[in-house]
Order: sequence, then structure tokens, then C-alpha cells
Amino acid sequence: MMPQGFLPFKLDTTSDEITPHAGLALFGEFLRSLGLFHDVNRLLPGPRSPKGYQPAEFVSPLILMLHGGGRTLEDLREIRNDTGLCRLLDMPRIPSSDASGDWLRRMGAQNRGLNALGRVCQILLRRSLNQEATEDYTLDFDASQVIAEKESAKVTYKGEVGYMPLIGHLAENGLIVGEEFREGNESPGAGNLQFIKYCERQLPRRKRIGAIRADAAAYQSAIINYCATTQKLFAIGAHLDTAVRNAIHGIPPANWVPYQDGHIAETVHSMEDTRESFRLIVVRRPVQPTLSGEVNETERFKAIATNRFEPAAEALAWYNQRGEASENRIKELKLDFGMDRMPCGTTAANAVYFRIGVLAYNLYKMFRDWALPAAWQKHRVVTVRWKLYQVAGKIVRHAGALLMKLQEWSYNLFTEIRLAYHELDWT
Repeated sequence: MMPQGFLPFKLDTTSDEITPHAGLALFGEFLRSLGLFHDVNRLLPGPRSPKGYQPAEFVSPLILMLHGGGRTLEDLREIRNDTGLCRLLDMPRIPSSDASGDWLRRMGAQNRGLNALGRVCQILLRRSLNQEATEDYTLDFDASQVIAEKESAKVTYKGEVGYMPLIGHLAENGLIVGEEFREGNESPGAGNLQFIKYCERQLPRRKRIGAIRADAAAYQSAIINYCATTQKLFAIGAHLDTAVRNAIHGIPPANWVPYQDGHIAETVHSMEDTRESFRLIVVRRPVQPTLSGEVNETERFKAIATNRFEPAAEALAWYNQRGEASENRIKELKLDFGMDRMPCGTTAANAVYFRIGVLAYNLYKMFRDWALPAAWQKHRVVTVRWKLYQVAGKIVRHAGALLMKLQEWSYNLFTEIRLAYHELDWT
């Protein structure tokens, strides 16, 4: 026993089984209620030998690790060493970090592994959306740089080595409806229409994407035509190309009205290949000319293309909501769930890991929305880790039953959460 330190307590050991992650046991039980592990084992390629790990034995510790705040495969040791948590979740075997890395590479080499994980994501997304009354959703999508000094990584348009995944969110609930892990040197605007259609296919019947918001990478005639054909509302950042600049300069001076720290106006515009014209809403802000008297028009003007009908300022405000609904949620995925760093040297293996990160993100949104108290609905996972996941629990056996003993305040919270997801019907 160590001597007393600066405060009046001493250190000692105990043979009692204690978990510092008691709240993760609730989340793990929530995953069981969803049927996640059954779906993973059913859809992903199985082990190469009878004694090998099942797919869920790799996926579940990774999801728990990401929820608990782990950021590298080495952090799987925290789950593996937490014998109390493993006992509560009936997880007698946890693969090592090296074994998990090998599995990611194996799943990446077999494209079927990545596709099967995509099917798991789709199944869980549909189960959650079927709990909602909403039928029309807004799709926000954007490409986001992931810096990674990996052998397979390419230089992005920002000049850094890494990847450029494309991520689509449903604005109404924050769920990721689709993602595509891309090489760093791939253009953010490449394949955007195909990505929109992919996101649509993820939804269950009687649900649809009724509106689209995106930055200027999606300013493409094919996307605008598709929105017109499928009767979707859209607001897309416009490129300040020659045609757009000419349209802006053709707006009569009397049409500009004060807006925030500048002015706002609109005109009707079309692209060479668009079938219908659309509104071009423009914000003009004062900028300092250069010494030669030139004005940087990319700083002076901001323009969006839209087919919405409300006043220009309201349409622009709706477009700007994508900052919260997309950009900030991508930051949550990358910073809160560790998707700002990749563990493997190959793009294919990192694509599998990124998809598991997206799965962990969506599962958190579902857990928060459908199981946690109403006062917690705005919490990010970093707050839930502090208030729930990191609650300590003591594991004991009594009369043949496994008990997790908690302090009274947490007992009441845990009981409320457990009752909430036990009452859910995911069929």
C-alpha cells in the first residue's frame, strides 16, 4: 500500500470486478436490441477457420472503442482490459489491435467486406427512419479532407496528403445517409449526381429526399436538371465563372437592398445545359481594393443557385443552415469519433475503418434520439462520455444473476435509459 499523498486518501487494490465504462454497457445492450451483431455476422465474410473471430467480434469492439473516445487501434486494449464491461456484454474474446488491423486490410482487399458494411449501415438507417413521421428529408453533402501520411494517400487540392471522403447528412436528424471514401486527389465535384442517387437508395419506402443543399462543387447542370425532373428543391453554391459574373454585373443598381454588412439581390440565370432557368441570389459585401485598384470578386460576391420561392434573404438563410447541418456534423464525425486519422497504410482498409466510424456515428445519433432523456437531445458524444459512458459500476453475481451495482443517482438514470430502448420496436 502506498503512503498517503497530498490529500487524505491512500491507494490499495481490490479483487472486485469494476468497470469504468458502465454506461457503455447500456450502449452495447442497445446495439443488441437493434440486431446489429446478427446483421454483421450474416452479411460480412466469415472467418477462414472454425476458431477464427466472427465479423461482429471485430466490429463491436471498434464501435465501443470509438464511442468511448479511442482514436487508434491501440486503444482497443482499453476495451479488452475492461473485463467487467466484457462480462456484462458477453464478449469473452476481443481481438488484438494487430488482428483488427489485419481484418481491416482483409475486408478492404475483399470489396465484398466494404459493400456488406454498407448494407449494414443501410439496414440500421432504415430502422431508425421508420421510427419517424417525417417523409421528406433534406440532403446536405460535402467532401472533407482527412490528412493521412500514408503510403497510399494522394495530395489533395489543399496541398496536403490524405483522403477526400464525400459525406451526406439528413438535415432533419443528423444521420449520415451515405459516404464514399475517396482518394485525396479526386475532385470534390466528381460523381456528385451518382452520390445523390446512392443516398436516395438508402432510404426506406415512403421516404424521399425532397431538397438538396451543397457547396459550389455541386454546381453542375446535371444535378440541377435532376432536381427539376424529380421535383426537388435545391440551393447550391454557384461558381463565379464568366457567365455568373456577367449576370451579377447585369443586376440593376436599384435591385440591391441592404443585407447584414452588405447588399443582396437576385436575377434569373441558366447554365448552358440546364433545361430550366433558376434564381441566382447574390450577396455583395464591401472589400478593400488592391493597390492597383482591382477588386477580388470572389471575396466581394457570394452566389447561390436555387429554385426555392421564398424571399431571397430567407432562401439564403436556408442554404446557410448547411453550416450546422453538414459542416459541423462532419467535424463531429472526424473529431468526436476519431475519423480525422486513419490506421492503415492502404486506402481500401481505411475505407472499411471509415465506414465503421460512420456506423458508430449513426448509432450514437440513434442511441441519443431514441434512448437518452429528452434533456440530452442536444448533447454531443463527448458530453455523453463524461455523463454516462464513464460512470463506474461494480459487477457481482448474486443468486446466479449478474448484477451491475451503481450509485443511486446513476441507477435511476440507467433504469430510465434501459426502459426506453426496451420499449422500441425495430421491426
